[in-house]
Amino acid sequence: MSDPLLPPPPEDPGASQPFGAPPQYVAPPGPVPESMGEIFYKPTPNILLYIVTCGIWGVVWSYRTHDDLQKHNGDGIGGVVALILAIFVPFVVMFTVPMEVERSYQRRGWQSPESTLLGLWFLLPIVGQFIWYLKIQRALNAYWVAMGSRPV
Repeated sequence: MSDPLLPPPPEDPGASQPFGAPPQYVAPPGPVPESMGEIFYKPTPNILLYIVTCGIWGVVWSYRTHDDLQKHNGDGIGGVVALILAIFVPFVVMFTVPMEVERSYQRRGWQSPESTLLGLWFLLPIVGQFIWYLKIQRALNAYWVAMGSRPV
């Protein structure tokens, strides 16, 4: 049985097109993270690093996530802009990451498991950030696995 979070295989980019509709252009994907076995993609160590570093790890995570997505998709806000946002207006990153993940899914014609509105979890202090992180990391991991990365 397949995981309901995983999108359809990338070999069928036109699967979501209605009959007779012209296929949408799907840009060839850029690089995919080589292995998801790194500490970066595992939720528990990331949460612990976030707590131990008093939030500094969250800034690093934001930079790397946006940078990976920009390199893969060829557009997006990128790591440097995400770094600046994470330092000066961190709640904005809670909207930009889901937006970039949602766009990545949509580029392939897949339904995204999360939407930009996921960022509203910032309204629930502390606990909301961890719920947000777990949801977005799960969607991001599912996307990278569907694109060919080795799973966590």
